[in-house]
Amino acid sequence: MKINGSFVEKVLTAFIKQELSKFNYKKGILGLSGGLDSSVCTFLAAKALKPANVLALIMPYGESFKRDVEDAKEIAKLLGIRSKIINISPVVNAYFSTYPTDNRIIKGNKMARERMAILYDFSAREKALILGTSNKTELLLGYGTIHGDMACGINPLGDLYKTQIKQLALHLGIPEKIRKKTPTAGLWTNQTDEKELGLSYAKMDKILFQLVDLRKSKKDVIASGFKKEEVEKIISLIKKSEFKRKLPPIAKISARTVGHDFLFPYDWDK
Repeated sequence: MKINGSFVEKVLTAFIKQELSKFNYKKGILGLSGGLDSSVCTFLAAKALKPANVLALIMPYGESFKRDVEDAKEIAKLLGIRSKIINISPVVNAYFSTYPTDNRIIKGNKMARERMAILYDFSAREKALILGTSNKTELLLGYGTIHGDMACGINPLGDLYKTQIKQLALHLGIPEKIRKKTPTAGLWTNQTDEKELGLSYAKMDKILFQLVDLRKSKKDVIASGFKKEEVEKIISLIKKSEFKRKLPPIAKISARTVGHDFLFPYDWDK
């Protein structure tokens, strides 16, 4: 699962340029959390579009993640891109003061969707396309908020596993303190991805690579040295999150139904 950093950088920067140009966009916008994935995406965007054409929104909830905010500011300064800090606490707290809950997942999803709502607002103000930061591991496991952090205009990172993102980060010269951070969605104090998922990214990626890329059976993956319960858990997460990776299905009535029959690309020759 090793990648050639130079090749991947070339492909992804070209992808960003080409996809934006298709829709007459010159600028890209993204949420910069100070974590690994958003930092990698920001580096790629700055290389592809030039720093002046990239806007990073840093959207903390209160004072809980000061270190991440500082790291995000450092990345923006290092790259010379524009950035803006927007505290989402007032809006999120106002909502939950009317509709209270003790469920951390519900609160976290609201925070993720509030950040995306802000990104789409600034996308319209700036005439900039939103760059997604979800990696292949997260997309396959459904580890993200639908219409929240999983939403975007284009996603440069979606075909790279988390462990491959780390390799790309090293190639791009992303600061070591960012590369060695414990992965977290930043939704509550002491929350970590691996603690929530119950497996390390190294192990999850190896299982996913065999199941998805090599198309191995559950039996063969287990035989390669993984515990049955680990493989079954990964398969279960993939199945349960399928709806997050698709457009909503449309009931077919006519002869030409969007998503079923009408599949022409944007440049369909009329």
